[in-house]
Amino acid sequence: MRARTLPLSRQRSGGGKPIARKALAVAAVVSLGTGLLAGCADDGGDDSDSSSGGGEGKTTITLGLFGTMGFKEAGLYAEYEKLNPDIKIAENVVERNENYYPALLNHLTTNSGLQDVQAVEVGNIAEIVGTQAAKLEDLSKAPGVKKENWLEWKWEQATTKDGQTIGLGTDVGPMAICYRKDLFEKAGLPSDRAEVAKLWAGDWKKFVQVGETYKKKGPKGTTFLDSPGGLINAILSSEEEKFYDASGEVIYKTNPAVKNAFDLTAEAAEKGLVGAQTQFQPAWDQTIANNKFAAMACPPWMLGYIKGKSQPDAAGKWDVAVAPKSGNWGGSFLSVPKNGKNVDEAKKLVAWLTAPEQQAKLFKVQGSFPSAQAAFDSPEVTGAKNDMTGDAPIGTIFSEAAKQIPVQVIGPKDQIIQQGLTDNGVILVTKGKSAKEAWETATKTIDNNLDK
Repeated sequence: MRARTLPLSRQRSGGGKPIARKALAVAAVVSLGTGLLAGCADDGGDDSDSSSGGGEGKTTITLGLFGTMGFKEAGLYAEYEKLNPDIKIAENVVERNENYYPALLNHLTTNSGLQDVQAVEVGNIAEIVGTQAAKLEDLSKAPGVKKENWLEWKWEQATTKDGQTIGLGTDVGPMAICYRKDLFEKAGLPSDRAEVAKLWAGDWKKFVQVGETYKKKGPKGTTFLDSPGGLINAILSSEEEKFYDASGEVIYKTNPAVKNAFDLTAEAAEKGLVGAQTQFQPAWDQTIANNKFAAMACPPWMLGYIKGKSQPDAAGKWDVAVAPKSGNWGGSFLSVPKNGKNVDEAKKLVAWLTAPEQQAKLFKVQGSFPSAQAAFDSPEVTGAKNDMTGDAPIGTIFSEAAKQIPVQVIGPKDQIIQQGLTDNGVILVTKGKSAKEAWETATKTIDNNLDK
């Protein structure tokens, strides 16, 4: 199974502004630890001596990260430093990827100001592979790295056409459906996760139909789903081809899968099955706190976000069911710039941080689901539980979803298109616009941004 990341010669982007993506709240799975977006507000590396500050005789390895990637919180830095007494690790964190990535792209373009290790978000990996690979080390040759440890599609996302792998995968976001058992029961729906999954197995249309059933008997003042953005994102993440085709052409306006996803989401909005909020905004957070919806598209890290925004009495009232179709939402990579001051030591650190054993530890503490399939059978994954979902075997559910994620074409401006379809598209239907008007507004906005 090969991921199809488009080479630069086949990308059609119009140049201009780099992708700027709102960093998702990579929150911890609660019983596995808690972590929300935080960090030092530094938009890129500096030119200071990265070998200084580690104490006499020590080498300091610097990492440029965004959000809370969890390495420090999970104790991995301390463990590595104990194993390697001559190494000191220092991370330089930018809270949001929309601030981090433009600076990273500028540093790579100018080949200056880079950290020893630089994180890359999955929404940006195609552009980095296509335009900056020559500035980054081939990590397939790093000590201890074994390609077979990773999900094949994850490995290929960071691999160039000529076979160089310029980033090692950290986490992935296999999609499931998180739902409130109590609200489902009040609506006359089953609450057992296996029975719930049968209601919509294999078909997002069935999923929306369950929402119609919920609306008939569900508690007043609640909706079936949290938001239109969450629904369209889930549907599109389960498609093999969405915004670009394999030749690099932008096809989002002519691809039936995209229009069908938009229309199905608009239908759900018109019928009042989804909330009218934009995800990760204060008003949306309040719908979680006030129990205003019954279900949502849910990668592993979302469980921590739910915990962080819920009232204490919500613990144990959630469960996790298999989604209609598997998809991916989130994930990152670690890369090593060639002009770093500590290239060899940086490669060793990246190989160690992304090894299956460390990915399993990160999931246990931080809720970041491993991209290393070799970690799926570890006790930290198979035995994972979560305060919000009680005895749900979340590790097993997400592992199976990860194995079935389709290989997608990743284009350089996927995030611009995705955001246009949500923030300038389906959300408008909840505000009284017709599906036709919303589609026209979304496509006009997207095309304008692609031309910049």
